[in-house]
Amino acid sequence: MKINKVSITNQKYPKLLKKIGSPPKQLYYLGKWGKKLFKKSLAIVGTRRITSYAKRALDQLIPSLVAEKVTIISGFMYGVDSEAHQKCLECGGRTMAVLGSGLNIIYPPENKKLYQQILKSNGLILSEYEPDVKPQLWTFPQRNRIISGLATLGVLIVEAGQKSGSLITAWLAGKQKKKLFALPGPITSSVSAGTNMLIKSGRAKMVLSAKDILGSKSPSISKQPAKLDPVEQKICQILEAEPLTIDEIAHKINQNIIETSKILTMISLKGIIKEENGKYYP
Repeated sequence: MKINKVSITNQKYPKLLKKIGSPPKQLYYLGKWGKKLFKKSLAIVGTRRITSYAKRALDQLIPSLVAEKVTIISGFMYGVDSEAHQKCLECGGRTMAVLGSGLNIIYPPENKKLYQQILKSNGLILSEYEPDVKPQLWTFPQRNRIISGLATLGVLIVEAGQKSGSLITAWLAGKQKKKLFALPGPITSSVSAGTNMLIKSGRAKMVLSAKDILGSKSPSISKQPAKLDPVEQKICQILEAEPLTIDEIAHKINQNIIETSKILTMISLKGIIKEENGKYYP
């Protein structure tokens, strides 16, 4: 596939990027370039050590964002970046990946399939670096100004430790006068220390649903409620408070493991709960 190039003097060059400090003189890209892709966009970034909590949060947020034709922008790295790209594609949306390397270097290499999926789904992969430039420690923080610079709605930090690279993007968003959003996390989680700090300091708006980003007029995407018997309802109420193992659930509903397993299987088939790493989540 041919790599295209857009210089800062070209009419196609994103106007938003011209407003940031040190705008890239050129952008190399693969995929479908179009005004609609840049019109309504949100940058989603976060830790490379993504937790199941963050994955569930993106499961909840991204369908509503895609329904409102929001382009999801991220940095193609492990963790939150890859999850945001993937969830967007699964919902039928378009996503934009800004690389910390040249376009001929797929990094991380494990994301080769995701790279192809983005292109097949009319998304965009871009970089300011020459096509064969390999990633360096400095290239990732530098490309962050592009990720935040392209976002019209703002930047959402999903999970970030106190020294996370995502806080660089948060700082850049502030410098570029972009709206900054953050997902609150458990006070016991090291990867939520950065996001909780952003919220506490008033630098970021707390996000509990897509409406906090899109505004109150935006629709929320929800599944049709499934019919549950009293025991199933009780289990769902218990899991709303915290994820539990099958042993813990059996103890709380006063049932044996075999019977509890049958009930959990039925609720899972209804798409209401799921099991991950030995625990059940709503």
